[in-house]
Amino acid sequence: MAARRSAATLNIMKSLINPICFLLALLCSAIVAAKRPNVIVVMTDDQGYGELSVHGNPILKTPHLDRLHSQSLRLTDFHVAPMCTPTRGQLLTGVDAARNAAINVSAGRTMLRASLPTMADFFKSNGYRTGIFGKWHLGDNYPFRPQDRGFEETLWFPSSHINSVPDYWNNDYFDDTFVVNGKRKVMPGYCTDVYFEEAMKWMKKKSNAGESFLTYIPTNAPHGPFWAPEKELNQARKAMEGHALPQIGEAGRESFAGYLGMILNVDNNMGRLMEFLEKEGLADDTILIYQTDNGSTFGERYFNAGMRGRKTQLWEGGHRVPFFLRWPGGDLGNPRDIDGVTQVQDVLPTLMDLCGLVPSEAPKFDGISLAPVFQGQSDSAPADRMVVINYSRMPFGFEFAGPDSPSVMHREGAGVMWGPWRLLEDKELYNLEKDPGQKNDVIKKHPEVAAKMSAFLDAWWDEVGDIANEPQLTIIGHEAENPSM
Repeated sequence: MAARRSAATLNIMKSLINPICFLLALLCSAIVAAKRPNVIVVMTDDQGYGELSVHGNPILKTPHLDRLHSQSLRLTDFHVAPMCTPTRGQLLTGVDAARNAAINVSAGRTMLRASLPTMADFFKSNGYRTGIFGKWHLGDNYPFRPQDRGFEETLWFPSSHINSVPDYWNNDYFDDTFVVNGKRKVMPGYCTDVYFEEAMKWMKKKSNAGESFLTYIPTNAPHGPFWAPEKELNQARKAMEGHALPQIGEAGRESFAGYLGMILNVDNNMGRLMEFLEKEGLADDTILIYQTDNGSTFGERYFNAGMRGRKTQLWEGGHRVPFFLRWPGGDLGNPRDIDGVTQVQDVLPTLMDLCGLVPSEAPKFDGISLAPVFQGQSDSAPADRMVVINYSRMPFGFEFAGPDSPSVMHREGAGVMWGPWRLLEDKELYNLEKDPGQKNDVIKKHPEVAAKMSAFLDAWWDEVGDIANEPQLTIIGHEAENPSM
């Protein structure tokens, strides 16, 4: 009898304990989920390192970006690709362009390899809501569209810029027709304002529902055509008064004013975004990243922060860009500069570590996690690190077809970075410590440095050379996109 009572008592206790354990498990998982930071990545288009007043620009005043700079961890030697698409693919996969297939802005080489998981895939599989608002430029058709690559909320336009050939007829940055969650829709307002406004509406909705979010805001500004809102355009014109700008020329001043006006508009929207985060109580628990996608289109002609080169070039001005990361509640220490060569492929593995994401299988990144650096475990990125920049060049006219097209990626088209050293196209060597303007090729004076960097490039190309130029095929007639445009 006593034994039966004991067994009955035990069964009653089990029946009580199991629901309690289940509830405790749910509570713990909810607490863990609540502690995960939101993530916002803002990336502008064709804005160089020098196009912020905090970096010494003599014309522009960017007070909101300057404030973000003062609140952030800042990578001082951060590099992307010298053109749009490769940077975007590397950011979203953590993988070199030669491996992810998005190696150019045209010529059938913009499509991001469909088998690779993206930043949105990793965050979505860990319970985050994911949204993109702006420029995609990694494939316009299935299976390459943002909605095919892990993004749940999508507002975007096809190809490289608004008003390009595949874009909706006569879009002009104002009241444009975008692809919104798979359907074309007119969105009133200036394009950059639309991206930020819609992103903030979506983030507020997700936050109110208690959901963590990954928000990607890649603007097309200040990419050409250089159309800015009248308010910021007039501000830019006024700021240009008294500046001769001989390399811009009289005929180019209005285009330049549009370019600067677009940056002023971005700055104003960054101010709106930061105010939104404060107002909604999201600032402390949100990782906010600001960067650009390549070097400036105008910088060499008026101010390039001491660098040589521009967009599409391997000189420093083509690919060294700003990178700010702010996370007030992340226990990352005081705002500060962080030295050492870093690259856009580092962003995804870094975010995965900072957010505690657990991938279904170990990802193979070319980038490294900078989380230990951001968390103060070291002062800079690894000093002995070498990284490669490679992309294919723009074809023109009848250059599109054939094995000799500039759009074919070659080993010798690369730049290798190692501390202050830059080996360009395996034939020129520069030491930025002594020659930040890259005026003096010292490859004959330092053959041992060049040989070491060239050997690193050889080993890298041995890994990627066979797949770097693999065509990525659009699928016509798939149920996900039928008809196809």
